[in-house]
Amino acid sequence: MALTTTSVLIISGVDVRAQALAPATLGGESHTGDSSSGLVQVITAKTGPKIAKKTRHAAKESVRMSAEKREHVAAEKPTQTISKAPSRATFAMEPVRPMNQPAVNQTAQHGSRFSFKTDDGKRESVPVISQYYPKRLAYPNAKVDRRIDSRLVQAATLAQERAHAHSRSRCWHYVKDALLASGVIDSRPKTELARDAASELVNNYGFKRLSVTDPFAAPVGSVLVYGTSRSVGHVELRTKDGFVSDFCSPTPSRRPLVGVYAKL
Repeated sequence: MALTTTSVLIISGVDVRAQALAPATLGGESHTGDSSSGLVQVITAKTGPKIAKKTRHAAKESVRMSAEKREHVAAEKPTQTISKAPSRATFAMEPVRPMNQPAVNQTAQHGSRFSFKTDDGKRESVPVISQYYPKRLAYPNAKVDRRIDSRLVQAATLAQERAHAHSRSRCWHYVKDALLASGVIDSRPKTELARDAASELVNNYGFKRLSVTDPFAAPVGSVLVYGTSRSVGHVELRTKDGFVSDFCSPTPSRRPLVGVYAKL
């Protein structure tokens, strides 16, 4: 009996507490549309702060995870760059060659020689030139022969100072002027054609023919006469680095060489 009374009192206390907490609109009526709305309001009022707290916590977690992800990506980028570096080092630059041109072994090319036998039966060899470099050609400089008159060297210098860039077909005229201005001759030669210069210089001015057949081997100041009996001919003076008449040239005339003359 005592146990039953205690149970009734507990249930009655719970019921009274529930009625005190419930809104006035609920009462003892049935759950209509108004009561349902009030119930929702009660539940919302009770659970709102908890939901808001959870939302703020989730937002903070999302921000923290985004920051960690950015740091993780930033930490991985140097590793990717370093891993790609060796791949660049594997490429090697190849020389550009013309199309349809095989590679040439320069060592073997420069070392090749052509062997031949002379008229005396002696075997000789010369290097094979496989490439042509026109700007690298070097012509031999002329030497000064102390036996010839030094005024001829002066005549060559005077002719260089008065020469033009191209020929004016007055070679013998300009050579006459240079010889006369230097004092190596005391009068102006009378001949008009360049091919006749050799005989006049020898017969009238004391010039001698030198034993030189290569124009490049002629000494500085010597007079070189070219031509044939059917041509006008050409006359020029040998300089240290070329030949001069009414124009300067690094190479001698292509006409047949009559002879090289100088006054000793």
